[in-house]
Amino acid sequence: MLGIKQDALAFELGEDWNQQRISTLEQKEKIDSEILEQVAAILKIPAEAIRNFDEQQAINNISCNFSGNAVNNNGVNIQHINPIDKIIQLHEEKIALYERMLKEKDEMMGRLERLIGGR
Repeated sequence: MLGIKQDALAFELGEDWNQQRISTLEQKEKIDSEILEQVAAILKIPAEAIRNFDEQQAINNISCNFSGNAVNNNGVNIQHINPIDKIIQLHEEKIALYERMLKEKDEMMGRLERLIGGR
């Protein structure tokens, strides 16, 4: 739910941990309290939130706060970004960057020509 990869969590837990061990940990019904506390600290959530997690309640909470293209987040509407619009925006930014780079190259070539010609 938090978007944290198993590899990243394993890295934070230390050398003895890897992606496979995190996957196994996720499947357990009961987790050692010390490990649970470490995981909670890394995830920056209270250990009680993990202990008392109810998947059905979380699904209900998400579905009750979702409407149309916006998610209600404590009264703040977060609009979803259209991926096509984002691609177009990035393309336009890339073109503008290339144009600035070409202009700078031309200016640099002009300065070099003046330096060489002045000798």
